[in-house]
Amino acid sequence: MSLQNNIMTAIKAAMKEKDQVALAALRAVKSELLLAQTSGSGEDITEDEEIKILSKLVKQRKDSATIYTEQNRNDLAEPELAQAKIISQFLPAQLSEEDIEKVVAATIEKVGADGMKDMGKVMGIVNKQLAGQADGKTISTIVKSKLS
Repeated sequence: MSLQNNIMTAIKAAMKEKDQVALAALRAVKSELLLAQTSGSGEDITEDEEIKILSKLVKQRKDSATIYTEQNRNDLAEPELAQAKIISQFLPAQLSEEDIEKVVAATIEKVGADGMKDMGKVMGIVNKQLAGQADGKTISTIVKSKLS
């Protein structure tokens, strides 16, 4: 559980620096991880599950920031984006669109996909391959463009 240790270290650092935005984001991550650990079989959560949790938290904050920005509430959007940035530090490095396109093209070739009817197959494989390294929306857009 090195992620939890890293989170605790970051929480302590944020407390010392009196960084309230970072502290709120890190406490939310710690809370979600503990919640995932205690609900279920009682076993430790896997690294893939940790990545899914972190990705979900980043996506929630980005979505909230988008809504706030549309409503001209930049005072609320800025902390959300700052929290998303802090949480994303614990995610694996994000791939560029070119790298995602290469993976999608290789998957389409491997599966033998030839149209939008095979999008589900391709998306399932690519999402598993790139878990935590790419946003699902970006992957979906690239898969649609390649299959159409």
